[in-house]
Amino acid sequence: MTRKERYEGVIAWFEEHMPVAETELHYTTPFELLVAVILSAQCTDKRVNMITPRLFRQYPTAEIMARAEVDDIFELIRSVSYPRSKAGYLVATSQKLVEDHQGEVPEEREALMKLPGVGRKTANVIASVIYHRPTMAVDTHVFRVSNRIGLTTNSKTPLQTELTLLKYIPEALVPKAHHWLILHGRYVCTARRPHCSECGLRPYCRYYAQQERKKSKSKE
Repeated sequence: MTRKERYEGVIAWFEEHMPVAETELHYTTPFELLVAVILSAQCTDKRVNMITPRLFRQYPTAEIMARAEVDDIFELIRSVSYPRSKAGYLVATSQKLVEDHQGEVPEEREALMKLPGVGRKTANVIASVIYHRPTMAVDTHVFRVSNRIGLTTNSKTPLQTELTLLKYIPEALVPKAHHWLILHGRYVCTARRPHCSECGLRPYCRYYAQQERKKSKSKE
C-alpha cells in the first residue's frame, strides 16, 4: 500500500464514520478556549472542564484576568498539572493580550506563540478551532496514531509529524483531521493497548498489518 492510498483510505473512513469532530474542551469565546488549551497541557480535557466553569465566571475576559493575582488563579486551578506555572501563564498572557491586542485573541500563529505559555501546539489549536486555519496541532495522541497507522514514517518530533500530515491531508480537512486523530487516539488507538478489534482503520493500518504477520509466523 502506498502512502497516498493509506491517506485516502483513512480520510474516507473518518469522513464517513466521524463527520463531526470537535474539541472536547468546553468554551464559549476565543479567550476561554485559549485558557482551556493552556490548562490542558499534560492534563486531561475532562479535568480542565471540571475547573473552568468557576474560573470563567470569575475571570471571563482577558481584561479581568489581567488584573488577577496569580495566587487567586492558582487556587481555582490547583487540581490541574503544574498549576503554579499555568496560573502565572494565564495572568501574563491576559496582560499581553490587553497590551498588544486590545484584549482579543490574535489569529496568526506567530502572534499567538509570543503569548506566555503558548507553544506551537497551542497556537495551532487556536488558529484551527477558532479561525479555521489549516494548522495541525500535534499532541501525544496525534503523534502516536499517525506513526502507528503509518501516516508518518519514523517521525521523531511533533514538527516532523505536523509537516508530513499537512503535506498529505487536503487543506480544507486539516482542522477536522486534527480532531479525528486526537479522538481516535483517545478512545480507540490508545497508548498501552490499542483496541484493534474495534477499529475501522484496520485495512489501512501499518501496525495492525505487522501484528497479523507476527501471528501468522507464530502459527507456522
